[in-house]
Amino acid sequence: MEGNSSTPIASSSGKKSHHPGLYVLFFTEMWERFGYYLMVGIFLLYLIDPISHGGKGFDTKRAADLVGSYIALVYLTPFIGGLLADRYLGYRRAVILGGILLACGYYGLALPGNTAMYISLLLIIIGNGFFKPNISTILGNLYNREDLRPKKDVAYNIFYMGINLGAFVCNFVAAYMRNHFGWGYAFAAAGAGMTIGLIWFISGMRYVKEGDVKKPVQKEDMPLSKILGYVFLPALIAALIGYFFSSFTGHTLFGTRSNDAFMFACVPIVIFYGSLYFRASGEDRRGLGALFAFFLVSTVFWVIYNQNSTGLTIWADQYTNRQMPPALEKIVKPFGMLQTVTTDSQMVVKVDRYFRAQTNAQGTTVMVKGVDPYFQNLPRSKWPANGQLHLLSTEIFQSVNPFFIIVFTPLLVGLFSRLRRKGKEPTTPIKVTLGIWVAGLSSLLMVIAISTRDIYVDKASMLWVIATYAVFTIGELLVSPIGLSMVSKLSPARLTALMMGGWFLVNSIAGKLAGLMATFWDSFIDKKYYFLILVVAAGIAGFIMLFLSKWVARVVYEKTGSY
Repeated sequence: MEGNSSTPIASSSGKKSHHPGLYVLFFTEMWERFGYYLMVGIFLLYLIDPISHGGKGFDTKRAADLVGSYIALVYLTPFIGGLLADRYLGYRRAVILGGILLACGYYGLALPGNTAMYISLLLIIIGNGFFKPNISTILGNLYNREDLRPKKDVAYNIFYMGINLGAFVCNFVAAYMRNHFGWGYAFAAAGAGMTIGLIWFISGMRYVKEGDVKKPVQKEDMPLSKILGYVFLPALIAALIGYFFSSFTGHTLFGTRSNDAFMFACVPIVIFYGSLYFRASGEDRRGLGALFAFFLVSTVFWVIYNQNSTGLTIWADQYTNRQMPPALEKIVKPFGMLQTVTTDSQMVVKVDRYFRAQTNAQGTTVMVKGVDPYFQNLPRSKWPANGQLHLLSTEIFQSVNPFFIIVFTPLLVGLFSRLRRKGKEPTTPIKVTLGIWVAGLSSLLMVIAISTRDIYVDKASMLWVIATYAVFTIGELLVSPIGLSMVSKLSPARLTALMMGGWFLVNSIAGKLAGLMATFWDSFIDKKYYFLILVVAAGIAGFIMLFLSKWVARVVYEKTGSY
């Protein structure tokens, strides 16, 4: 589930018990991820839900644009948050500050009005920047102790299982709160989760104190002022140029102003990272080259990953038959997993037969009286006689991925352990290649699902989206754990923090690209072409990694002594 660090495929041994700080960090991270995935799991649904239901009533394009921008910025801020903690704040203070901002942001989303929403999103984005990189750093520092180092991989296995436990449970809470009380209470539940995590962390701070070690600035480290001047200031200027680009040209390049701003901002950042490669010495250049190759192909993987908050959420909400069998409906109803939709007349966004929102001459979305949007592509013969349907809440599908991570992790660990004993374990780049192809295969399932029916007339079975998540999870377990490991293995020591920032930048760009793709969702009359783009991109990225695999494996071996 975790964007850059899902449960690692790793094992270790050792008889000594784990550091008590592990359990402080485990539950802190579990509750923080509970809040994060609860919010991101319902955010797009909240934005497109009719105002009469308590949502924002945005059309798909506007909602996807905002979600993509949010995901992009959430993954961009950990770079600067990690540097500030490294050099000034310390890790515990950064985690507490981040947690407070996150909790305030989640609670703020429960307040009415767009101003409160945008301020809350800003708080969450900044808070994640302080929290996300530094809690993992504390754990790593605790297990750098000589007697605990052999158990480091197992500690991270336990730690990231907490992530997926929080990600699995949160969607059931979200469904219960929004179905029984409304959207605001669901967002407040995310804030409550972060509050619990903060209280737990503060009460156990004495156990993690030894992991809070500020790194003294080395002479080879790039000063923070230089990083800001060379990277963030040019990016800010470029973003402003991108945002106002359409004012001078009359049209946007990437569909919306925010998309233009983000894409323009990426240009000086990419140029900066490219300059590091060209200025590096021969040995460092090989490591950076291999790392940048990994960054390039993994971008495609993360675009597919972030469909869970964009394209796949739209699919599950509007094109999936979410009716439950009567026997199962009775079981899940007490847990608040059912959403009620009615054929009663209500204010909804006016759409054509292809679900495209209609706008007036001023470009404003037109609202009309009509039935719940769920009924638009549900055959009349399946409409309820009493005017009510009880559906599985869309956000529940967000729990499928962490569920399969918990199930598949021990299976893949066992498989690779067995292959390792036989000397047949794939090298790291081959695992990445397979993972990207498997992710592409998950999108291929969606292509097949769309090809089997006219989705504007009848809905698809929920088994398609469940199978898509299941297949993707296998790819995630092959690619995701490798990211931070590759950064630490291939980066020159003086550039590790910057390369960690580069890894978060990859996730940020991929999140924005996923949102950018989803803004064009309505432009794809035949939705299979939307997912076919992902299939083709994954195929090409996998072949590039396969072509480079021997070279990358050789560089990894030169740096670490293992493949």
